[in-house]
Amino acid sequence: MITVLTDILWSIATIFLLGGGIYFSIKLGFPQLKFRSLFQGFHRDPKSKVSPFRSLTMSLAARVGVGSLAGIALAIYIGGAGTIFWIWVTGILLSINAFCESYLGAKYQVKDGDNYQGGPSFYMEKGLHHRKLAILYAVLILFSYIVGFMTIQANTITTSIHQYYGFSPFLIGIVLAIISFFSILRGLDRIANITSKLVPLMGAFYVLLSLGIVLFNVEKIPGVLSTIFAQAFQGKAIRGGVLSTFMIGIQRGVFSTESGLGTGSIASSCSYSSHRVSLGLIQILGIYFTVFIVCTSTALLILTSNYTFFTFPNLNGIELTQYAFSYHLGKFGIFVLMISVIALAYSTIVAGYYYGESSLKYLLKNVKNKHLFLLKIVTVILLLIGSVTSATLLWNLVDLLVAILAILNMYALIGLRKEIIVDYQNQKKYNK
Repeated sequence: MITVLTDILWSIATIFLLGGGIYFSIKLGFPQLKFRSLFQGFHRDPKSKVSPFRSLTMSLAARVGVGSLAGIALAIYIGGAGTIFWIWVTGILLSINAFCESYLGAKYQVKDGDNYQGGPSFYMEKGLHHRKLAILYAVLILFSYIVGFMTIQANTITTSIHQYYGFSPFLIGIVLAIISFFSILRGLDRIANITSKLVPLMGAFYVLLSLGIVLFNVEKIPGVLSTIFAQAFQGKAIRGGVLSTFMIGIQRGVFSTESGLGTGSIASSCSYSSHRVSLGLIQILGIYFTVFIVCTSTALLILTSNYTFFTFPNLNGIELTQYAFSYHLGKFGIFVLMISVIALAYSTIVAGYYYGESSLKYLLKNVKNKHLFLLKIVTVILLLIGSVTSATLLWNLVDLLVAILAILNMYALIGLRKEIIVDYQNQKKYNK
């Protein structure tokens, strides 16, 4: 039943995501291809406690988690190598949706003590004047991250450690829950500090290691690229042929980048800038880093191994990535990947908690410390549950939630399309 519902919702979500991506790209003149302009928004405004760079690393922390490691592996395993081509295509095309939502998030952000907050719920209420839709989105974000997205991170960490070191998943879950609790205890400042240091460090480490492995297997790369392009149009998915390969590529690509979900605007809105367009363009860099650096590195590692000889029951996805690292580097590769998974998934957990907290603050205008503390307790309990829950069940839940979030957010972006286009064109004239 959940599979049928997910397929229906993803058909609708795909129309919204691709339609919005094509429309905004044409109307705005494909700003995602004007690379120089993407780097112009890093100037820190004196009014902002959180710099644009720190807000970018927070959004990257939510993106560069299991979607870039386990999710890409799952896409290849289920849909074939051709899914990577569609992840590339959607990465470029849908990145404009990330710009639009981040721009609107900055436009309608509000003060939150010494900080700022914003996101889809704010521009749905203040820009679209649709309070009920804004409340629904906030509730879904709270549920999606705390119950779905963060639990799959916990499940991936547990699977990664348990598979090769044999520790009890329940014990791993307890340790993870305790560490996460103390990390989120101090709120936005603590979370921003963690992600601003951990994400660049671990991202660079993972990419450099992957690049080294790719260079050692450089003779295989032409064949791998040929396979990716060929299977993108031949359809090597387990079911459904080319269309299924395309859909799986979009699903995993959207989950990895969060383009069009609106979640990136929650992170970007915690930074204030008088140049909101430039602040929005920075998020495109985050999409490109996720897709063309991290996701592509994972894909090349897997596709240069002999992964097709193995089957994995109740696949999380990280098992396949672990196998690829083991194939290339032996036991050292397994250890390195485990450290990368823990660091990147952990950063996603703390960033995801902030998304949930931001939504709770929207829903409860006079939110008290006891409410936030209760949310922290619920979060760590669900992390423990996610550590021992079926990976298949969690991935099915995540796919369903991503489709719903995409539909709601893209509906809002399309409804606010005129002000996005006018404001973008006005700032272009101002900058000349």
